[in-house]
Amino acid sequence: MEGIDEKISAIISHFNLNNFSFSKRIGVTGTTIDSIVNGRPQSDGTRKKTKPGYDVLNSIIETFNINPDFLFGKSTVMLKSDITKNQTYSGMPQVIAVNQTGDENVVYVPVKARAGYLDGYGDPEYIETLPSFNMPHLTNGTYRCFEVKGNSMVRTFFDGDLVFGKYVEDLRDIKDGRVYIIVSKNDGIVLKRVINRIAERDKLILKSDNKDGNYPTYTINAEEIVEVWYVTMYASKQMPEPVDIYDRLHELESKIVDLEGALQRKALS
Repeated sequence: MEGIDEKISAIISHFNLNNFSFSKRIGVTGTTIDSIVNGRPQSDGTRKKTKPGYDVLNSIIETFNINPDFLFGKSTVMLKSDITKNQTYSGMPQVIAVNQTGDENVVYVPVKARAGYLDGYGDPEYIETLPSFNMPHLTNGTYRCFEVKGNSMVRTFFDGDLVFGKYVEDLRDIKDGRVYIIVSKNDGIVLKRVINRIAERDKLILKSDNKDGNYPTYTINAEEIVEVWYVTMYASKQMPEPVDIYDRLHELESKIVDLEGALQRKALS
């Protein structure tokens, strides 16, 4: 990932400036920009780059109408004027995958593909690079498979589990208390239990099943949401622990077997 010094160099180059003329435009000395872009000479012959302060960054953003997300590596779009306006939530996925017979395939998004998915969910060429497969019983909708990352949903889902989601065509259809995969511009791909407040506040409330205190509940604005997938099925390597009632039944069953054996031995004696 490019550092902020490289981002500033790209801005200088984009506007056909040199370090000195750029520094004059934003109201700092040429030495300040040189130390950020090229670094200050050190006694051992190396150069140590200086991190720009808030005032310098703010002046760059305001003077050249720079997209702040570009400076901090969250976007490849340099200028605010080039940022496309937020689109309303789409009633269908931008890209679907089909097999040779025309049936929809389930596209699989592993953990290592998460970062690319956020930029490429609407790019047919990118979607084609992801594994896909047909599942005959997943019909009547578009489905996607995501690999679970992290422990925020432990008790229900574990790191490495696979969750299968059906595309939600309308955010108002999200049901309170159910689990969804939310793809958003700021948070990427998250798996959460959702409370729907789209009608009242244009927001979703996202909750984790892990209650150890490390995963607080938070809200997300509708305008940030790219895709929502309703989890209908999952596959896990984790075998669920038996609940207490099964332990008791198992113990009672063992005692009955032991009692039957004792009675049989007594009858034979």
